[in-house]
Amino acid sequence: MEKEQKKEIIQEEPKEKKRGINTFVLLFSVLVAMTILTYILPAGQYDRQEVDGRNVVVQGTYHQVDRTPVDIFHLFTAIHEGLVEAAPIVFYVIIIGGMINVMNSTGALNGLLSTTAEKLSHRRLAFIAILMLLFSLGGSFIGMAEESLMYLPIIIPFALALGFDTFTGCAIVLLGMSIGFTTAVMNPFTIGIAQGIAELPIFSGLHLRLGLYIVVYIAAVAFVYNHAKKVAKDPSAGIWGDRRYEGVATIENAEFTIRHKLILVAFVGAILCLVVGVIKYGFYMAEYSGVFIIVSIIFAILGKMSSHEYIDSFMEGAQGILSGALICGFARGIVVVLTNGNIIDTILNGAATVLEQTSTSICAAGMFVVQAILHLLVPSGSGQAMLTMPIMVPLADLLHVTRQTACLIFTLADGIGNTILPTSGYFMAALAVAGLSWGQWAKKMWPFVLGEYLVAIVVVVIANSMGYGPF
Repeated sequence: MEKEQKKEIIQEEPKEKKRGINTFVLLFSVLVAMTILTYILPAGQYDRQEVDGRNVVVQGTYHQVDRTPVDIFHLFTAIHEGLVEAAPIVFYVIIIGGMINVMNSTGALNGLLSTTAEKLSHRRLAFIAILMLLFSLGGSFIGMAEESLMYLPIIIPFALALGFDTFTGCAIVLLGMSIGFTTAVMNPFTIGIAQGIAELPIFSGLHLRLGLYIVVYIAAVAFVYNHAKKVAKDPSAGIWGDRRYEGVATIENAEFTIRHKLILVAFVGAILCLVVGVIKYGFYMAEYSGVFIIVSIIFAILGKMSSHEYIDSFMEGAQGILSGALICGFARGIVVVLTNGNIIDTILNGAATVLEQTSTSICAAGMFVVQAILHLLVPSGSGQAMLTMPIMVPLADLLHVTRQTACLIFTLADGIGNTILPTSGYFMAALAVAGLSWGQWAKKMWPFVLGEYLVAIVVVVIANSMGYGPF
């Protein structure tokens, strides 16, 4: 009876769940706005030339051309064109979704986190540091975001049992995951897509992102632990939300079998395979997808899944990520409208005219501010990459900002925004599951987030001044 009551409390849903603006509705609104702009802005183009195998805008060659405004019918056909152009990335994202769900279906990740939390239940600093490490690695290497929601009902009760508050348990998951997205060491949904659009070697520039990952991880752990320590001494300093997890016992006898360990070893092996493949053989989307399909089959074999169970699990994961994949194509449709209307270079010329009067360092900082604002409008990491990078990359060329720096700007703005902006769907869903209001979370988080934004601007400026590349 007690176990049933515990389960019921853990799975309790908020009575009133407010839904934000749907991402597709938001993107379609942007699509309509851009279509209208094709009737307002003058059409223009830059000359482009191929340099070392990549297409580069030639500075000073902007010139006006005949207007080609996009009519209502072609506003809708642009969606299909965007999906076609983004097909390699769309299918890559779908395959990753299938692979991740197969791994989750084996219970390996859940077993690792549950067992880790249980073993560290009497070591407070280690409890926070190691769990945040696991979530940050998930965010950095497999783009774990929505998947983190399922762990909140596990981690929060452990945090409460240690004398911490609801905020601490929620921050371990959300802030930990955000570390991975912010630094994006090898996140296929953010840095992978952004670098692909920028024609950079996938996952190149890893050394700086890895160093930044270590710094941000230490700062985040210190921030969470400092708060948790205060709460342990004085519970009145805590942020408890609606207290839905009070009295809920932690999960006992969590299974983490040899099979689970072998599955995680296989996953690490797949990541190493990707690293070697990128460095030595120039792996790209097709090769990544192939590796992920192979490792998903290995997961199924190790997890003793039948062929039907494997296919069902893979398809369920693909279905779960489908909306995110389609967002990539939808966002690309906006770029199609801008291109067909011949105003994308007009926008570039306007932005470049404003920024080129300043130093390159200020240009890089200005690009970061623009990207951070755009994240508020388009919170999807992959969708934002598809929408903004086709504009930010040539803008970087015009402003003498390296393309690698432009990709770094994107990942930093995206990851930091995921911890504070209320337009982020899974972020708001996580707060709902934890029983925290956005106001409670933001009141505690804003000094840390502000610090992240300031540090990010400094890092971006330094990176560009060092010629962060290869180009």
